[in-house]
Amino acid sequence: MYGETTSEWYRWFGEFEARGNSSRYELWALGIASDPELLSLIDRLPPEKRQPNLVLTAARFLGVGEVSFAEFRAWVLAHWDALAQVILTHRTQTNEVGRTAVLLPLLAQLPGPLALIEVGASAGLCLYPDRFSYRYDERTALDPADGVSDVTVRCVTTGKPPIPDRLPEVVWRAGVDLNPLDVTNDDQMRWLESLIWPGQPDRLQRLRAAIEIAKREPPNITIGDLNETVAHLVSSAPTDATVVVFHSAVLAYLTNEDRAHFEQTIRSLPCHWISNEACTVIASVADQLPTPPAETPGRFAVALDGVPLAYATPHGQHLDWFRHQPPRTTTR
Repeated sequence: MYGETTSEWYRWFGEFEARGNSSRYELWALGIASDPELLSLIDRLPPEKRQPNLVLTAARFLGVGEVSFAEFRAWVLAHWDALAQVILTHRTQTNEVGRTAVLLPLLAQLPGPLALIEVGASAGLCLYPDRFSYRYDERTALDPADGVSDVTVRCVTTGKPPIPDRLPEVVWRAGVDLNPLDVTNDDQMRWLESLIWPGQPDRLQRLRAAIEIAKREPPNITIGDLNETVAHLVSSAPTDATVVVFHSAVLAYLTNEDRAHFEQTIRSLPCHWISNEACTVIASVADQLPTPPAETPGRFAVALDGVPLAYATPHGQHLDWFRHQPPRTTTR
């Protein structure tokens, strides 16, 4: 999907992820893709640390402004040692609550109340879909029972997704992450804010509001590997709730072997499984897509129990529902 070289990866990121979402990231990524000196520095990093989003976020975390590519390039060359240290000690843990808009139509198909488990949870902000307000196509409005939330998620849809008329009841929330972020830790939240792309003030405001919601009821997030902990988390959930394990933009960081292990494990557990990953990440899902993954660059496939139902943009701005008949959703 990303090409075989670092240059191809950055060009892909600029053309298919940043374009239309962040003009600054598009500019920087395409500049890096054509700059041998910057590419040689990035190629000194371990392969998993060369990710465009990680490198660009680390630069912003250290204070680079929304500058031209020439100024960005000069800043990186002058600060490379400090930049490399941040890259090596941090992860891309974008906790984009906008993704709950593409998960909500799937959650609404399941019998409540729900017990939610997020793998790769970061700070756990996506564990609160019942605490946010939603605006689909600026026509359908959903709010919590106690009124409009400080977090409003907007989503444009096609294909008539089954948008519910009320939010689900969530009675239990848990997550797992190799390095969970603490909503009460200012430095960790500054890193989370740095992961918001330049030119997206609405996302930043929404993130800060979601953090305040989580602070009032801090999420229960376990430190560990998802393959080693997911079964324990499922067994810990209330027995009178429908257990849902979900993840967004997580499995791409696993090896093919670990992805296959996770899928085998999750299918054996008494829970439902919602995945929101790039189209090529889960092979069994990719095989069922109506459009070949190669023709859907930059899009995610949203699936329930391994059955793809829709395409989505990575941050939840758009949902393209293509399955007219929802899968059978009996309690597992």
